[in-house]
Amino acid sequence: MQEDLLSGSPFDGHQDAHRSGHPAADGGPDAVLAGLDPEQRAVATALHGAVCVLAGAGTGKTRAITHRIAYGVRSGVYQPQQVLAVTFTARAAGEMRGRLRQLGAEGVQARTFHAAALRQLQYFWPRAVGGPVPQLLERKVQLVAEAAGRCGLRVQRTELRDLTAEIEWAKVTQTGPDDYPAAVAKSGREAPRDPAETAQVYRVYEETKSRRGNIDFEDVLLLTAAILEDRPDIADQVRAQYRHFTVDEYQDVSPLQQRLLDQWTGPGGGASLCVVGDASQTIYSFTGATPDYLLGFRTRHPEATVVKLVRDYRSTPQVVHLANGLLAQARGEAARHRLELVSQREAGPDPVYTEYEDEPTEAENTARRIKDLLAAGVRASEIAVLFRTNGQSEVYEQALADLGVPYQLKGAERFFERPEVRDAGVLLRGAARAASDPVTDGAPDLAGQVRAVLATRGFTAEPPAGSGAVRDRWESLAALVRLAEEFERGRTAAGQGTDLAAYVAELDARAAAQHAPAVEGVTLASLHAAKGLEWDAVYLVGLTEGTLPIIYAKTDEQIEEERRLLYVGVTRARKHLTLSWALSRSPGGRASRKPSRFLDGLRPGSSAPGARPAGRGGRGGEAGERSAGRRVRGPVTCRVCGRALTEAVERKLRRCESCPSTMDEALYERLREWRAAQAREQGAPAYVVFTDATLMAIAEDVPANRQELAGISGVGAMKLDKYGAAVLSLCAGEEPVRDPVDVTDDQPDEPA
Repeated sequence: MQEDLLSGSPFDGHQDAHRSGHPAADGGPDAVLAGLDPEQRAVATALHGAVCVLAGAGTGKTRAITHRIAYGVRSGVYQPQQVLAVTFTARAAGEMRGRLRQLGAEGVQARTFHAAALRQLQYFWPRAVGGPVPQLLERKVQLVAEAAGRCGLRVQRTELRDLTAEIEWAKVTQTGPDDYPAAVAKSGREAPRDPAETAQVYRVYEETKSRRGNIDFEDVLLLTAAILEDRPDIADQVRAQYRHFTVDEYQDVSPLQQRLLDQWTGPGGGASLCVVGDASQTIYSFTGATPDYLLGFRTRHPEATVVKLVRDYRSTPQVVHLANGLLAQARGEAARHRLELVSQREAGPDPVYTEYEDEPTEAENTARRIKDLLAAGVRASEIAVLFRTNGQSEVYEQALADLGVPYQLKGAERFFERPEVRDAGVLLRGAARAASDPVTDGAPDLAGQVRAVLATRGFTAEPPAGSGAVRDRWESLAALVRLAEEFERGRTAAGQGTDLAAYVAELDARAAAQHAPAVEGVTLASLHAAKGLEWDAVYLVGLTEGTLPIIYAKTDEQIEEERRLLYVGVTRARKHLTLSWALSRSPGGRASRKPSRFLDGLRPGSSAPGARPAGRGGRGGEAGERSAGRRVRGPVTCRVCGRALTEAVERKLRRCESCPSTMDEALYERLREWRAAQAREQGAPAYVVFTDATLMAIAEDVPANRQELAGISGVGAMKLDKYGAAVLSLCAGEEPVRDPVDVTDDQPDEPA
């Protein structure tokens, strides 16, 4: 009898194999299909060959694939012990096992890639290699630290996380130490330190691990795939055991996982393979995940059945409309395969867009709105505040604590429990006790003293390049500096003095208030940690340029992944959705921030990139009545807030000077350079060509044709003929060209 290669786990659920007791498990196989929509039913009944399920957020993908497996088992097409379903988290695998038991499909294996591979490796190692199975390293950080030391590198604790992550990325992308620097350069990856140094540590880490007879989690996949490649007899045994494979979250597979999957299924298409995923939810490329295998599935399997799930059962039409609009502006290969979701729920409230003066005000108002929801009967566990980086959590932890709202932090330590914050507290406490401290002596204010103390542990005024643990550590320490600024400002306004000791006491009080246990609490989480979860109410906060997209996202693909990250955040909401941003970091600070570009064309008063839809600043009204060279005079209202404009500059910009700008700053600089060249050529002042206000209006509206350019105040018929072609070329990102019509016009445009 064929032995089950993955048996023996306490999570297998074999003890329930002969007692279903669940209503869904009763009746014939067709009972499994009851309640499925047409597309889900198409998935469930596609039992043979290759099947690709493109499933949008909230469309019931887990329901579809578990019912497919159960229908295959109960109709006799599948033997349960011949089915292997793999996913990426133990939580998702556990949920799948539970659903399969309820559907009467006990005996089916549902595991993570690593768990499935580890069982096979342990089973076949004595036969394929001989001797005891290498010991698995649960955590590789300590060995990475040792390897760095052997290389003569001094690496701080937080840097070890980044080094470890780089080694993991290299291994899942099947990149060896010698090839790592070139791979980093080719991928455009922002390496946390010199790639040559990382490669050296990587090499020593591998040598040390091998010498001691250890393996890490990436080795589990590598070694299992290698055994199946080198030993056809073992590969045949695995393929005889498992004939039917299901892969959830297929957009997140790495090259190494795909290599192992290819060995499991074998050549010739003998096994049936069902993959399910959504390229628009690919947000883990920094770990080596790629949607290429999902997007290229039909190329590798031309005969594959493809089913799209687009009926959204999670979110209201208002939330779905926003999600669709967000992806409509996306670019790249994943965007070409985006799914247009269709909500199946009743209408709900419109998403709320809110702009605040500063971050503390944003947090305080968010907390108050949450308290109002709680008073209206929404459970705390059905509310989430989602942000881009873990460093943003502290101000929301404090705001909720101040109002007595319980919360729980997901995917990260509470702010005051983070190692760097605890270490900083010790340093600040010591500096506060010292009668005289050369580190803080001479600092102009409290914030300066805090910066000086933290500088002894490597804190700098500017953030480090790239992402990872070093950046997270900097964000946490920067939050302590901001707290010092706010604390001093508040005490000064109240007529109270302040010093380092008072600030340390404030930190201790905040830490004590935020350590209260919270069982039923509002979830605080990063957008990455929110993947796969959902809530009735979601607050997406800190949506500014430089935060989302994050400042170190440089390439087009990195920017698009940031957009997908926001899409994931939007689609976590069932009913209530609030999106907010702050114009400055601290109270009284310069309002220099701009709302995220991803909200252009979606939030009221904004236009989509490269487009000017009806409704913005009268494009569908006043501007709609214009033709090239003809202007209709009349009242002008702010495109953002709707206020009637009277000042010349504001009328030209079609917004209040205090309202947020959507200006393309790079285009503005190109226009200024071009204007300067024109002015030199004519021997005239620059404003004779176009005033600054007109250039700003062009850079905000980015006209796509002569009619749209003519609709901008300050662009008359003569200037349109003389400069129109050049300006439109610049707006299109091209080199400026000269119009065939050369009209002498030495009159300045409208006064600014």
